[in-house]
Amino acid sequence: MDFNQVLQDRRSVKNFKSQEIPQDKIDSILNAARLAPSWGNKQCWKFVLVKNYETRKNISNALLNENSARMGVEQAPLTVIVCAEPEKSSEVNNQQYYLVDSAIAMDHLILAAQNEGLGTCWVGQFDERRIKEMLHIPEEYRVVALTPVGIPNETPDTEAKRDINEIAYSDSWGNYLH
Repeated sequence: MDFNQVLQDRRSVKNFKSQEIPQDKIDSILNAARLAPSWGNKQCWKFVLVKNYETRKNISNALLNENSARMGVEQAPLTVIVCAEPEKSSEVNNQQYYLVDSAIAMDHLILAAQNEGLGTCWVGQFDERRIKEMLHIPEEYRVVALTPVGIPNETPDTEAKRDINEIAYSDSWGNYLH
């Protein structure tokens, strides 16, 4: 698929078919995440792939604030948890780069999933302690985000994106591009 089309078509999917994902597609999306840039090329991330239904159901129950992605985490045949080891990254000017590194890797994974015809939904509100306990994630790691992955059972509406002149300036703040 054309890269710009991947970007254009990507949506947050929360309703999935139960159909299993072929291993070559899983390998493809993990490879995309693996290729993401990171601070000092430290690659501080790790991914936990959860296929077991009961575990996915428990993860969905660990989402906060009646998160609308709960059903998707339970339904999708795969949930990917991205974790990072802060000590394997850096902090510069109070910027925690393990968060940036993990976000870039997760974005690569999500875009690769779209390219493979799979849906995803970035989830960031969850009870980290519960997820770490149920998945036996070591204490030195942080759970940064998770996403269900599967064949969409819906086509979410396109949400309007802001115009480039609303988000970008030329040479200084307030100097619009066009």
